[in-house]
Amino acid sequence: QLQASGGGLVQPGGSLRLSCAASGFSLNHFDIAWFRQAPGKEREGVSCLKSRDGGATYADSVKGRFTISKDNAKRTVYLQMNSLKPEDTAVYYCARDWERSCSDQSIVSSLSAVDYWGKGTQVTVSS
Repeated sequence: QLQASGGGLVQPGGSLRLSCAASGFSLNHFDIAWFRQAPGKEREGVSCLKSRDGGATYADSVKGRFTISKDNAKRTVYLQMNSLKPEDTAVYYCARDWERSCSDQSIVSSLSAVDYWGKGTQVTVSS
């Protein structure tokens, strides 16, 4: 299971840290990805963390502002979001990628690579 938390209302330029708590599996065996979905838009990949080497990939829209990391002892993956913009407003989801498809070119190879989704957490960036 995956449990996402940490969303909320923040002003433009502010920061939030999302958490994704995993249970029932090791973070060393699966890639973890963060997705988001804004109203009326398709779900998009935001970032992913490679289980093999700890490398990370980011969507162009969040590069330099978001950082993904994990704490194996706590079985938790984090998404630190800085310099937030109104266009970052969305429901954020963490996901388990059973294919380990996180690469330098893409967050996941396709949505079929995801076998578990956490419940979303709402992030609203507004003044």
